[in-house]
Amino acid sequence: MKTWLMLAALPAALAAQQPAADSLHPITLKQAIALATQNAPAAVAAQGQISSANAAVTSAYANFIPTLSWSMGQSQQSGDRFGQSGTIVPYAAQPWSYSDGLRTSLTLFDGGQRFASVRTAKAGVRSAEANQVAQQFNIALQVKTQYYNILAAEESESAAQAQLDQAVEQLKVSVAKLVAGATTRSDSLRSAIQVGSARLALLTAQNNIKVASAALTRLVATPYLVTATASDTLDQSVTPVDSALLVHLAEQGPAVRSAQAGLTTAQAAYAGSKGSFLPTISVSYSRSGSGFDKYYGIGSGKMAYSKSLSLNLSYNIFDNWTREAQTANASVQVRNAEANLRDADLAAQQNVVQYVANLQTLQEQIQIQQQSIAAAEEDLRVQQQRYGVGASTLLDVLTSETALNQARVQLIQYRLNYRTTKAQIEQLIGRDLQ
Repeated sequence: MKTWLMLAALPAALAAQQPAADSLHPITLKQAIALATQNAPAAVAAQGQISSANAAVTSAYANFIPTLSWSMGQSQQSGDRFGQSGTIVPYAAQPWSYSDGLRTSLTLFDGGQRFASVRTAKAGVRSAEANQVAQQFNIALQVKTQYYNILAAEESESAAQAQLDQAVEQLKVSVAKLVAGATTRSDSLRSAIQVGSARLALLTAQNNIKVASAALTRLVATPYLVTATASDTLDQSVTPVDSALLVHLAEQGPAVRSAQAGLTTAQAAYAGSKGSFLPTISVSYSRSGSGFDKYYGIGSGKMAYSKSLSLNLSYNIFDNWTREAQTANASVQVRNAEANLRDADLAAQQNVVQYVANLQTLQEQIQIQQQSIAAAEEDLRVQQQRYGVGASTLLDVLTSETALNQARVQLIQYRLNYRTTKAQIEQLIGRDLQ
């Protein structure tokens, strides 16, 4: 008697033990991506790389304008010195001397190395911009992965709740039949085990929501915990994709653009290395003054000034083959960059083929699995009715329940895989799929 009373009270006890939900702030996927691309360390580093590359372009252009420097100073001399007759005499009464100077110089010809530096710097900007796009979609993929994990966990929670409701109802039926003497205690105990298993599945799904939400919070860098919005848990429409269009977009994606920028940088460096075989021509001008005027010639004081204008030509005749080694290394870098670009292009095609094939397979699996769930639900309904009138055993009912639960879990996994594969395609082509 005590046994079936305890079994009858078990559903109410389980309902009372439901844990309170943590305070999670729902945000949309678009908001999560925007926050992550603003706050993620990789995004900050990519933006800093662009700033540094733009500064390098400015510096490269600045090599075409003259340098200008100005100096001033004062010095004190005291003690003794040698006189004209070789005797030691003290310094004159003027202990302090003053000097100032102005110098400017300009390189007129350097074998085209400055032009190559400008091209290299501009290629660096394009490379940094391509890297920023790549980082944005890498971050977006990470955000989407965690976001979709939350969606899958929420779907698992709903499935586990449905599983728990079914198990509780089945336990009530088993307890009622036990009281009426129409079955044995074994059915009631098996039903109680099913309730416990469903309860464990529900707790697991809730814990998965918390873990995935914490991971998403780290990516978006908010001071409060965030989670997926309820509207995003709805089934996403399964739309066909154009494989040829995706291949074309992938060939213009972030990875290929980054490889193209790397090739441009290597080619500019190779062109610049050839300039070291040519002479360098520069011009400089200086004006310097010295005297004992502590006001540096401003006002009534005077200082002696000298001027110098020079035109210089220099050519490195032999440098132990350093120039040859640099040119050879630059040529190797060009060939490596060409190979990297070719591989990036082929890798983009390969990944598109793989991802599209996976996406099409998952589309079919989702549709088939939805039909499987409908069939399993109907089978369970029939078995429950047969068990209620004694035409079936509890084992038949539990078998149908297990098949339905497994079908739900498999559908959730297929949906997660579909969403993740779609996000991988978006990362590859550098844009969102409609």
